[in-house]
Parts: sequence; C-alpha cells; structure tokens
Amino acid sequence: MEPLRIDVITIFPGMLNGFLQESILKRSVEKGLVEIHVVDLRRFTTDKHQSTDDRPFGGGPGMVMKPEPLFKAVESVRRKESRVVLMTPQGRRMEQAIAVRLALESHLIFVCGHYEGVDERVRVHLATDEISIGDYVLTNGVLPAAVVIDAVVRLIPGVLGNEGATREESFTEGMLEYPQYTRPRDFRGLVVPEVLVSGDHEQIARWRRGEAERRTRDRRPDLLK
Repeated sequence: MEPLRIDVITIFPGMLNGFLQESILKRSVEKGLVEIHVVDLRRFTTDKHQSTDDRPFGGGPGMVMKPEPLFKAVESVRRKESRVVLMTPQGRRMEQAIAVRLALESHLIFVCGHYEGVDERVRVHLATDEISIGDYVLTNGVLPAAVVIDAVVRLIPGVLGNEGATREESFTEGMLEYPQYTRPRDFRGLVVPEVLVSGDHEQIARWRRGEAERRTRDRRPDLLK
C-alpha cells in the first residue's frame, strides 16, 4: 500500500519541526506509512521582499494572503487525486468522521492561512475542503493543520500498532469514551470499580456502555441527538 502523502503549505515551516519529529508522527514516517512534506510558501513569491500578503480591497484592518503564491504552491505538488484542505475558521468544524474520511485519501494538501485570511479565490477555486478546529481564532493555520494531521495519521493501519486501539475512543461511536483505569487497583484509597476486575466481560461491556452514555449526557448532550 502506498503511503499517505501530506503536503503542508505555510510561511512558518519551522513551527512543524518538533511536531513531525516526535512520537506517533515520527514513527509513522519511519515505518513508511505516511510521507510528510512542508512547503515554504515564500518560495513561490516574485518580489524581493517575498511578500505573501497585501492590503484588502475595500479597506479594513489587517492583511490578506495573496492568491498567486498559494496557487503556485498548490499546483507544484497537486495530483489528480489530491484533496486541498484550507484551514479556516469559516470551515466545517473538525470531527472524527472527517478524520476517518481523510485517512482514506492518498494525498492531502493543507493550506495554512495567516493574517486576516486568504483571498476568496483560493477558497472558491483551489480548496476542495475547508476545516476549522473550533469556534475561535488563532494567529495562523499551522497549529490547526497539525491537529487535523495528527487525527488523520493515527487512523492509518499500522500507525498505532494495535489495530483495535481507535475503535472505542471518544466520538468513534458517537459518544465520549468510558472511564479508564490501570494499576494499582487501590491508589490512596481510590479504588477501581469492582466490575472491571470481575472477569465478567459481558458485565464490563455493559458498565462501559452505561458510563459512556452517562458521561456523554452530562458533558456533550448534543452528541446524543
């Protein structure tokens, strides 16, 4: 199976160095399960100042990312099957179902916005997907892209080692995950629920389901709808 290729287009490539060189992401690259490239958008500028932004037409505060460098950067790596993901507060809110769908793709291109956003022509004529990681605004799109990449890569078979590791996580079945415990059984008088050490797998499954429903009802009732 060909590795998933991911290209991240940004004017701050250094922000991804630590993220890509640690833990699951590093191991997935070393295993040949994913191939990640960081594309410096400034390479596709044409002026001596390597400008990637300009003042908005119509006036207003801030600066807007220019279309020319973004189109050139995407076109330098885009293939027929590529998905071009624009990270923007105006996009669809990230959820597990999106991560599952993106994990099935063969090539993802993440376009990281900065400043006041990107020229509308990028959104309309270049992006195939628009994703937001929440109803708040960050200084740039690199961190949101990293969040989505992490959520996607860990779903690729072989990345986590245990293929069942992602099946009972929060949101996978439309609910938050049930409480988890490990050794010691008694920690400072705080004891693990008896059912979890009973050996009765049917009772354990029933308890976990009930706890997941209770936790979801208390914390995220919107998911139960």
